[in-house]
Amino acid sequence: MNNIEFILPEEIEKRSFEIISKELGERGISLKPEQEMVIKRVIHTSADFEYAQTLTFSEGAVEKAKELLRNGADIVTDTNMGLAGINKTVLARYGGAAHCFMADKEVAELARQHRTTRAAVSMEMAAKIEKPVIFAVGNAPTALIQLYEMITAKSFRPAFIIGVPVGFVNVEAAKELILTTEVPYIVNRGRKGGSNVAAAVCNAILYELGR
Repeated sequence: MNNIEFILPEEIEKRSFEIISKELGERGISLKPEQEMVIKRVIHTSADFEYAQTLTFSEGAVEKAKELLRNGADIVTDTNMGLAGINKTVLARYGGAAHCFMADKEVAELARQHRTTRAAVSMEMAAKIEKPVIFAVGNAPTALIQLYEMITAKSFRPAFIIGVPVGFVNVEAAKELILTTEVPYIVNRGRKGGSNVAAAVCNAILYELGR
């Protein structure tokens, strides 16, 4: 019990970020101010310091995402877990809403008919939203591939892409495709990611809006 810290519940997050800052310093890692809170919140949700090296940002990415959210952009995720993790109260404060179409019966039927994934069809459904959309992909590389194909075909241009799917099949290649587009992005290179990471990136940006 000698190593247990007795901390009030409301102080736990603050203490966690203090530990993260200290360990980053000990590792000789210096973060760009614009990217700092996004990277730290992802480390906070994953306890994985590798994200300090692998999270990749397009130029001015965080400021562009903040501007979109401040002006009422919606967020579309590829999992209901990611949807659940996003702070929808803060998002709604600026006129935005969060969506996940993965469980829709129409999506399942179209995926069956076209012999593709529900994630890919979900991206097509999201493209019908008549306002700027931030895509937060934490699970399905096929969602990123579908977005890339729509971008290159000039049939749809996402306002922003958070590309952090986790896994082994097509994950790294799908992320690299997004890096070649002109769409603003935050992408985690490599195999790591997840719905919790996608939600953490969204929340980090949302929480910065009030600062």
